[in-house]
Amino acid sequence: MSVAARPTTASPATPTRESWPLMRGAPTDAALTDHLLAPLWRASRVWWLLFGLSTLGTLLLLGTVTYTVLVGIGTWGNNIPVAWAFAITNFVWWIGIGHAGTFISAFLLLLNQHWRGSINRVAEAMTIFALVNAALFPVLHLGRPWFFYWLIPYPATMNVWPNFKSARPWDVAAVTTYFTVSLLFWYLGLVPDLASARDRAPTRRRRLAYGVFAMGWRGSGFQWERYRIAYVLLAALATPLVISVHSVVSLDFSIAQLPGWHSTIFPPYFVVGAIYSGLAMVLLLLLPLRRAFRLHDIVTEAHLDAIAKLMLAMGLMLTYSYVIETFMAWYSANTAERYTYLTSRPFGPYAVAYWIMTVLNVVSPQLFWWRRLRTNTVVLFLASAGILVGMWMERFIIIVTSLNRDFLTSSWHIYIPSWVDWSILAGSLGLFGFLFLLFVRFVPSVAISEVKSLRIELANSPARSGHA
Repeated sequence: MSVAARPTTASPATPTRESWPLMRGAPTDAALTDHLLAPLWRASRVWWLLFGLSTLGTLLLLGTVTYTVLVGIGTWGNNIPVAWAFAITNFVWWIGIGHAGTFISAFLLLLNQHWRGSINRVAEAMTIFALVNAALFPVLHLGRPWFFYWLIPYPATMNVWPNFKSARPWDVAAVTTYFTVSLLFWYLGLVPDLASARDRAPTRRRRLAYGVFAMGWRGSGFQWERYRIAYVLLAALATPLVISVHSVVSLDFSIAQLPGWHSTIFPPYFVVGAIYSGLAMVLLLLLPLRRAFRLHDIVTEAHLDAIAKLMLAMGLMLTYSYVIETFMAWYSANTAERYTYLTSRPFGPYAVAYWIMTVLNVVSPQLFWWRRLRTNTVVLFLASAGILVGMWMERFIIIVTSLNRDFLTSSWHIYIPSWVDWSILAGSLGLFGFLFLLFVRFVPSVAISEVKSLRIELANSPARSGHA
């Protein structure tokens, strides 16, 4: 059996009019495969320009991280009482972005949502690269990053184990588990497409390279059967991690007695915010790829509409979380909690950041009540960028406004980020772009086997005649 003729075990689904463009012009599977693999054989000038800019950003990150390690984290702006600042803000933001990839790929796969097949590859890659960035910041924040292995329960002669009452080993366990499962899930989904790239590679060197990573895939019925079982099992394993990982991150805050942190709403609140920001990043990456590689018949308006609806739902849940935590601060009659939520954040020294966060996170998704705006690429791109900025502001507000004004007015102190803080943040964006551009250049950015499987299902569906 050829790679193009993948058998499907999914339950029958009635094709919708929006999914029908996959069949437009009735291109052959071979022509579709060649079109989706074309970006791997030749890079455009735009790719080289963006790759050069992202390389500069990556060098900026390496330079500022080296400077931080040599001189110390005193180069950052944080100090007592704001001991957590940009580093932990960036950590929570990046690990949140990585949640949408697993959500789209694993959770929607288990729900048999066919529309995920055209966008899951970008989402999964985004997850891996976001986690690479996220893992960087807690290690730097240790102050002595060369001793990072102290956080791992390794066999030691002196029987010195990590302090499991500390939140840091929790983060190590959560991020490591999430990264490992996400990487396996992403790579397993790549195997059939790497085999397609191997069979169509224009040079022997590329055929050898893709052949190694394809691991002898030939597309036999036996291989597809084992592939499907393993893929579903990994999806079932990865789905609970969407909830557990960011819940663990939220416990870093909620276990403290600090006003603004000590809240039981944090686990679901953080999970919703993570999926929200991750979906925004998916759109921010997907829209340029859709235009650059002419994927309009693969990533259709139905896909954009579905993602926008998910963002609207997550945005409403996040808005509910904002309202509830403010209401509970007032209802508790706790003086410190009331001051943090009702005075310090909306009217304190970081009030501008607070209101920017509120407008971007609460108002932006309201645009998605209208289908015309849900399928407008300009609106989607601008709203997604705004939501990403707003979610970073949210993490900044949670961390800094709770630390800079706690119970004792004598310990209040204003935090001002240094140029090193800003440079590391900008550099992390550069590293993310660098890794993503390499992915686009050397790996199929669309799950070819999934798209062809859906085409076969649409072609064999009794509803086809109604959409012809």
